[in-house]
Amino acid sequence: MFNGGMATTSTEIELPDVEPAAFLALLKFLYSDEVQIGPETVMTTLYTAKKYAVPALEAHCVEFLKKNLRADNAFMLLTQARLFDEPQLASLCLENIDKNTGDALAAEGFTDIDLDTLVAVLERDTLGVREVRLFVAAVRWAEAEAHRQQLQPTPENKRRVLGKALALIRFPLMTIEEFAAGPAQSSILTDREVVSLFLHFTVNPKPHVEFIDRPRCCLRGKECSITRFGQVESRWGYSGTSDRIRFSVNRRIFVVGFGLYGSIHGPTDYQVNIQIIHTDSNTVLGQNDTGFSCDGSSNTFRVMFKEPVEILPNVNYTACATLKGPDSHYGTKGMRKVTHESSSTGTKTCFTFCYAAGNNNGTSVEDGQIPEVIFYT
Repeated sequence: MFNGGMATTSTEIELPDVEPAAFLALLKFLYSDEVQIGPETVMTTLYTAKKYAVPALEAHCVEFLKKNLRADNAFMLLTQARLFDEPQLASLCLENIDKNTGDALAAEGFTDIDLDTLVAVLERDTLGVREVRLFVAAVRWAEAEAHRQQLQPTPENKRRVLGKALALIRFPLMTIEEFAAGPAQSSILTDREVVSLFLHFTVNPKPHVEFIDRPRCCLRGKECSITRFGQVESRWGYSGTSDRIRFSVNRRIFVVGFGLYGSIHGPTDYQVNIQIIHTDSNTVLGQNDTGFSCDGSSNTFRVMFKEPVEILPNVNYTACATLKGPDSHYGTKGMRKVTHESSSTGTKTCFTFCYAAGNNNGTSVEDGQIPEVIFYT
């Protein structure tokens, strides 16, 4: 057994089950405190450092991996970090995957990860990619895993090897077109699942589905919101025209949803389409056709976009909400400028609201709907 540089008697010698080059690197480090690590040897050297409890050499290896972490090797390094119990390296890999999700999924090493690593990634709320791309990547992984298990890559076997990972794909976040063109025709989902998801996309109030509908938000930090009205009144009607208000901000933010007023007639379901439009080009930057349930109170009710909408400083945007339902509460004593100050950093986000000319259902700076903007900085 290797012991402080001395060998025991020949009958007790245990030859290392590591590559000779890695073992020699370990010996050199122990006697000279010098080490040469390269891409080809770092993992075996890390394994050797772990096996023989040499934390200084282990730290050198981890530092080398951190410096060489890229989107195209993030999944491979994440697998190794989990295998070698290196939580700091694993955390850095996950952050890299969050920021570069599309490139990381496209890398060759993605299909080599194990199921637990796939699950750990799909559980994250911070992945920055359309949900349909996660589904396509998961199917690609399932094909490779079926091959590793010597199974035919049939839809049934793909579902089988995906196991609990399939339930982590947030199908409700897809558009109906994305779902129809891909998952609905994949034969990986059951007929019942396909029908329930199509109903989720097309009817209100939306039926319960077995899949997560919480938006993935490729943002860190705390959710913020501002309210632009000082008072709530009764009776705001709807006839198919959008409530609209223009706004700009003083710094870059990501809007994730609106707070809207609900019915004055007790518990009610509304159908709603929300949009954010780049005012000058009339380009729709984000939207969601959905519904919400209210309890008859004068509170606001959250309606979220399917993914965050980037808002740049000093640019005019139009917030739109088209509601279908009974008369609701509405806001009065509106404010042209509303400032949110972060409790932790003191950073101020200043919203400026302006009248949106044209069809706006009566909403203005002073009165109307869209009382609340929900965002991340």
